Amino acid sequence: EIKSILKAIPKPSINFLALEEYFSFNYVPHPNTLFQNIYNLAPGHYLAISEGSISQHCWWDLSQVNSVVRSEDEYIKEFNELLEDATRIRLYSDVPFGAFLSGGVDSSTVVGLMSKLMDKPVKTYSIGFEDPRFDESIYAQEASQRFSTDHTLEIVNPDMLELWPTVIYHCDQPHGDASFMPTYKVAQLASEHVKMVLTGDGADELFAGYDKYLNYFNKNNEKELTSEEFIQSYSSNISLFKESELKQLFAPQVFDKISKSALSTRVKDLIDNVPHMDRINQALYIDTMLLLSGNNLVKPDRMGMASSIENRAPFLDYRVIEFAFGLPGSVKLHNHETKYIYKKAVEPLIGKNLTYRKKQMFTVPVGEWFKSHLQDLCKDLLLSPRTKSRQLFDYDYIQSLYT
Repeated sequence: EIKSILKAIPKPSINFLALEEYFSFNYVPHPNTLFQNIYNLAPGHYLAISEGSISQHCWWDLSQVNSVVRSEDEYIKEFNELLEDATRIRLYSDVPFGAFLSGGVDSSTVVGLMSKLMDKPVKTYSIGFEDPRFDESIYAQEASQRFSTDHTLEIVNPDMLELWPTVIYHCDQPHGDASFMPTYKVAQLASEHVKMVLTGDGADELFAGYDKYLNYFNKNNEKELTSEEFIQSYSSNISLFKESELKQLFAPQVFDKISKSALSTRVKDLIDNVPHMDRINQALYIDTMLLLSGNNLVKPDRMGMASSIENRAPFLDYRVIEFAFGLPGSVKLHNHETKYIYKKAVEPLIGKNLTYRKKQMFTVPVGEWFKSHLQDLCKDLLLSPRTKSRQLFDYDYIQSLYT
């Protein structure tokens, strides 16, 4: 963990490229961290350490996968066989285990397969909120009843900002994703009973599960975009602050130290790796390499470890990943449906209602809190003398965003 390395560094310095990336992506993608000269190992790589040398080597490269056109029935058969086997081997455990269950298509599918493979009820865990905009507990209970799981549900107060310092402590650097907090809560709940859980992580990035893919490709005809057009438009689509806004955001002395194009450079480098992929799979490749490893897997890993919970993700079996990127993008986004072929494959297992329910994000309304009862806290975090003394940002611009 970074915090252990920092014990040996009297005064760590900021990695300004990582700072730019954080405000571009809402997280810091590998290999950078916000600390100068401290790096993350890239996915699919290992370090070889010998006396006097350290070298990095790639042992698995997703960019080498090619799509294969087959019939829908063939895709469905192979997918179901692979995911069931990926789930089976993740049930090997010397400790009590269960599953996180939100009632979404991914967690419901994993729990359905676990129930099929186990001779006793699956222990499932979920949290719910009183605010129906964020509460999925009714769907979790529906999935629990369908598969006769031993279900534990806890309704919690969505105002859990007191967890933020704990969450950041365990992450070692900032993450802008508010769902780290409810993930920590459900991990704590599960840790009272089990030491390992299976999750549905990874399916959205592999099979185009986010609405942002549907929205983007509805606006942009993938076959008409040149590579340069796709790089610029998709970079803009996934950015927190666009590159044109960074000059307003950062103080002049910080702006002089950043690249000004970190996000589009990242996207271009990744696109250059996979010229053989269609645009939909290129977008998924970008998010698999950056968002999944930089944020969406950090979340269950760090929040799980903070609660002494190990997370296992059947969708991220390398065989399932290779299968997913062997699918043409057109069978992932099809007829205005996300995860088209995947949903068609699992509907017999989890039922039509759970398969095609509207996707909800597992999050909490931080923005609303900062506009209401936590307004003073927000203002202090953004504009206090202590904050301004760091001289990182243009605080007049921050003030304009705040108001």
